[in-house]
Amino acid sequence: MINPSNPKRVISVFVLAMLNISMMASLRNLPLVSELGWGMLFFFVVVAAVFLIPCALVSAELATGWTKSGGIYVWVREALGDRWGFFSIWMQWVHNVTWYPAILAFVAATLAYIINPELADNKLYIQAIVLIVFWGMTLINYFGVETSTIVSTVGVIIGTIIPGLFIVGLGVTWVALGRPIEIPFQADKLLPNFRELGSLVFLAGLFLSFAGFEVAAGYAGEVKNPQKNFPRAIIIAAIVTFFLVVLGALSIGIVIPKEKMSLVAGLMEAMKLYLASYGLSWLLPVLAGLLVIGAVAEVNSWIMGPVKALHTTSVHGNLPPFFQNLNKHGMPTHLLLFQAIIVTISSFIIVYMPSVSTAYWILSALSAQMYLIMYVFMFIAAIRLRYTHPHVPRIYRIPHPHKGIWLVSCVGILASLFAIFIGFFPPLGFKIGSLFAYESLLIISLLVMVAIPLIIYQLRKPSWVPEKHRK
Repeated sequence: MINPSNPKRVISVFVLAMLNISMMASLRNLPLVSELGWGMLFFFVVVAAVFLIPCALVSAELATGWTKSGGIYVWVREALGDRWGFFSIWMQWVHNVTWYPAILAFVAATLAYIINPELADNKLYIQAIVLIVFWGMTLINYFGVETSTIVSTVGVIIGTIIPGLFIVGLGVTWVALGRPIEIPFQADKLLPNFRELGSLVFLAGLFLSFAGFEVAAGYAGEVKNPQKNFPRAIIIAAIVTFFLVVLGALSIGIVIPKEKMSLVAGLMEAMKLYLASYGLSWLLPVLAGLLVIGAVAEVNSWIMGPVKALHTTSVHGNLPPFFQNLNKHGMPTHLLLFQAIIVTISSFIIVYMPSVSTAYWILSALSAQMYLIMYVFMFIAAIRLRYTHPHVPRIYRIPHPHKGIWLVSCVGILASLFAIFIGFFPPLGFKIGSLFAYESLLIISLLVMVAIPLIIYQLRKPSWVPEKHRK
C-alpha cells in the first residue's frame, strides 16, 4: 500500500508541463475569447501583464519554497493560519463544481458533430454526456496518480496541442489566401469600448483561461526534483498556452460572426466552415474526436489536483473522518465520490437556463469568480511569507527583498478583484431572462460557496484529526 506521507516521485518536468498546459490551454475557451474581436489582443497583453505573469512568478516562488503536497493550502496556512488555508483550498476545489459541467458541455457539443450536429442544442443530450464523462473520469482517478497523469499527458498532446496548432494553421492559411474575414482589421478596434461593461465581461473568461498554475503544486509530493522542475514546467506551460489561446481565438473569430457565435459549439462551427472550404470535411469527425480527448484530459487533470490538496487538510482535522478515506492506490475515494455527486446536481442548470450558451456562460462566470477569490489569498500569502519565513530556501525568488513581491502581488490582487466585479454583469446580447434573477443567482451562489468552508471549519471537532497525527 502507498504511504501518502512518503509518496513515490513519478512526475517529470515534461509531464508537469503537460499537466499545466492541460489545465490552462483549453481550446473550449476559444469561442468565448473570440467574442472580444481584435480587442482580444489588447486584453491578452493586459491579462498577461496583470494576471498571467504575477501568477506564474508567485506560484514558482511558493511551489519551490514549500514543496510538500497541498499547494495553496500549505502556502496560505503558513502565511495566514489554518482557517484561511482551508478556505483557500476549498475555493480552489469548489470552483470546479460549476466549471466541470461547462467544459463537459463543450465535450458533448463536440461529440454531436460526430453523431448529429443538431444535438449540440439539445439540453438533455448535453447533460447526459456531462454526467457520463465525469463519472467515467472519476473512476479512472480511483486507480492512482500514475494512471491519471498518463491519461492527462497523452490527452493534452493529441487533444490540445496538435488540434490547437492545426486550428492556428487553418486561420493563417485563410488569411494568406485572401478569404473574407468576419473581424476585418481596424486600428480603432484594438481598444475595447470601456464605457460598456457588458462588452467587457468576457474578460472574466480570459482570466479563467490563464488560471491553474498553482494547481500542479498539489502534485508536489510526486514530482521529481521539485525545486528545479516547477519553474521550468511553468515557463514551458505559459509560453505554449499563450500561443495557442491568442492565435486560436483569432482563427475562430475571423470565420464566425460575433452575433452567431455559440460559446459551446463555436469551435466546431468554425472547423466545419474551414474544412468545407478546403474540401476536407471528412476530417471533421477526426478533429472532433481529438478535441474531445483534449477536453477530457483537461478534466482529468483538474479532478485529482484540487481533491488531493483538499484531502491534505485532513491532517489538521479540517475534514470529517468520512472524507479522509484512501484506497490502496492512495486516492481519496470518498472525496472523489462527493465531488461527482455535487457536479451532478450543479449540471441541472444546463436544463433550466434559456439556452446552452447562457448556461455555459453562467457556469463559467461563477467558476471564475470563486477561483479568483482564491488567487487574492494566494497573493496575500506570498507577501506575508516574505516577512514571516524569509529564510525558507526558494530555488526561484521574485527579485528584490520586498518591493518585488509587493508590486507583483498587488497587481495580481487588483486584477483579480476587477475580474470578480465584471463577472456580475451579463454579456451584451445574451438571453438571460430576468436580470435580477441572473445577478441573484451569481451573488447567492458565491456567498454560499464562501460561507460553507468557514462553517465547516467552525464546526470541526478534535476527533476529526487522524489518530496518527494527534499530539
